[in-house]
Amino acid sequence: MKPSHHYDFDAIVIGSGITGGWAAKELTEKGLKVLVLERGRDLPHGSGYLGEHAPSWKLPFQGKADRELDAEEYPIQSKVHAYNAANRQFWNNDKLNPYATDEGTPFDWYRGDVVGGRSLTWGRQTYRWSEQDFNANQRDGHGIPWPVDYTEIAPWYSHVEKFIGVNGKREGLPQLPDGEFQKPMPWFALEETIHQRLAKNTPEIRLTNARTAILTEDLPGRSACHYCGPCERGCSTGSYFSSQSSTLPAAYATGNLTLKSNRVVERLVYDEASGRISQVHVIDTQTRARDALSAKLIFLCASTVASTQILLNSTSDTFPTGLANRSGVLGHYLMDHFLGIGAAGMFTDHLDSYYYGNRPTGLYIPRFRNIGREDEDVDFVRGYGFQTMTMRGNWMSRYNSKGFGATLKDELRKPGHWTWYLAGFGECLPRKRNRLYLSKKKVDRFGIPQVAFDFEWSDNERSMARDIQQQAGHIMKAAGAALSIPLGDSESLSTPGAGIHEMGSARMGDDPQESVLNRWNQAHDVPNLFVTDGSFMTSSSCVNPSLTYMAFTARACEYAVQQLTAGTV
Repeated sequence: MKPSHHYDFDAIVIGSGITGGWAAKELTEKGLKVLVLERGRDLPHGSGYLGEHAPSWKLPFQGKADRELDAEEYPIQSKVHAYNAANRQFWNNDKLNPYATDEGTPFDWYRGDVVGGRSLTWGRQTYRWSEQDFNANQRDGHGIPWPVDYTEIAPWYSHVEKFIGVNGKREGLPQLPDGEFQKPMPWFALEETIHQRLAKNTPEIRLTNARTAILTEDLPGRSACHYCGPCERGCSTGSYFSSQSSTLPAAYATGNLTLKSNRVVERLVYDEASGRISQVHVIDTQTRARDALSAKLIFLCASTVASTQILLNSTSDTFPTGLANRSGVLGHYLMDHFLGIGAAGMFTDHLDSYYYGNRPTGLYIPRFRNIGREDEDVDFVRGYGFQTMTMRGNWMSRYNSKGFGATLKDELRKPGHWTWYLAGFGECLPRKRNRLYLSKKKVDRFGIPQVAFDFEWSDNERSMARDIQQQAGHIMKAAGAALSIPLGDSESLSTPGAGIHEMGSARMGDDPQESVLNRWNQAHDVPNLFVTDGSFMTSSSCVNPSLTYMAFTARACEYAVQQLTAGTV
């Protein structure tokens, strides 16, 4: 073990995903020598994406699921839409790296297991929070007030958007602030028709482009999207934003980055004398060798659940319930978005048209409930938005059709009806009873206590889900659907975690008695510790959160370097 006064690096960043990559970029560009520790294996950008353009006949079982393997080794990961035979290598092996699924309540924890983490497989939906989102807790009394507001974060949103590249359309909506956009992706003819009908029949509802971190214009070292298809297999052209294509190369270019993969962080060691983290205890996943590393700054970016697991496991005499947990809220106030409620509408319009290419995103209906209109009659607080998808049926959707011979073959060659899907994403309230904790019975293969969950949806989420389903039917009627089918169960809702937007278990706030982090993502109790993944979130909004994580990470890095220069950390 190295003495605590020796620093191996200026900063250690734990995790190489969306926020870890940003921390690495920002800190190295400011001149710091940075070590990134990643629990997953190394994965070269481009050449490591083995299934990126593989046709089905080059994949096992023609690309179909290996049901026995998935049930044995990937029972959680294989539930998510982005998991498949072509990218299995990106995902966590649940058998090898389990969590305590038989304790507490069900929660689906989706994890990457490679450098870049879930930035390789995320949905790339990229939205700013609004002033209403930052004010929600204070306004309706759920949770604690955010210590920052939209005007303070807006410049950091711009900083991130310009670098990652976000295509979208400016709409001038206060509940969904505009950003720094590249040109929007084109629409299908049916979507244009639906847009016109909604503008006429339901003017309070705005249909717009999904704002997506996929390039429509080249950026240095990255090419505009060529609409090849399944983004979740990896993108060697860097057309979509990932740590692999963007932030890590930028960090490497400074000459200040060291990245070590196959490194599990066991715990952070708190030094009573200095009041700071003195060591990071690391285990090599291949050799089981242990090491202790040190740095002036520690940025914890391992993902909400993994970061909180590390903090809970980093106990000491000063912090017997977890590092930086004098408030007692560490692990509590866990949130996720619920999804799967909406409608599918069949349309008989534009049957003489088809599409070409594989547009890697849909359209979006921003929040339109609880935004201050006098005519609203709702029985819930907060709101939701709709993510949409447009498809035209082909033979694969009708292979069980009745028929025989040439007549059947001829029918299957013809495209079917257009279908437009509305999928609601609902906001989750921050509640102390929703938590993650360490199992007292189970440890993983490295001896680290496994994570367990205790989470349930509230009546507010269920009331919102009922409204989502009702409004989805209303929208389908206004859009001119020939047939509308409700989707999902508005009473049981999706399994917690299924939204893959887990957040909030090390929340920020002004009061150290009620929060783990201050307004700069810095631990109230440990000045050289910064946590910038979804752990810090104090509420959840209803939009995808990754842009907000990135903006707060960049902001925290600037502040941390200022404090380091001033000698206060």
